[in-house]
Amino acid sequence: MNTAEWIIVAILAITLLIFLIVGIVLIVKLIDLTKEVKEVVVEGQDIAKNTNGIVSNVKGMTSIGGTIEMFVDKYINPKLKDKIKETKKEEK
Repeated sequence: MNTAEWIIVAILAITLLIFLIVGIVLIVKLIDLTKEVKEVVVEGQDIAKNTNGIVSNVKGMTSIGGTIEMFVDKYINPKLKDKIKETKKEEK
């Protein structure tokens, strides 16, 4: 082989080496990036779940149905339970 061929082979070998090194570094960085993205997605899902719970609580407290349900549970149900107990005692 003459000198020109050796120079071309050397240039191609160095180029391939650089390409492989850059490719490996890029793949490692992409793997790290996907791990971080996964963590962000998990955090986002947790935030969404908490937000849904808060919205449900606020909705129950501000809507008429939620207010009536709370009123029935707090005031009417205990009175009905007391009357049911009294009627059972009277039947015995």
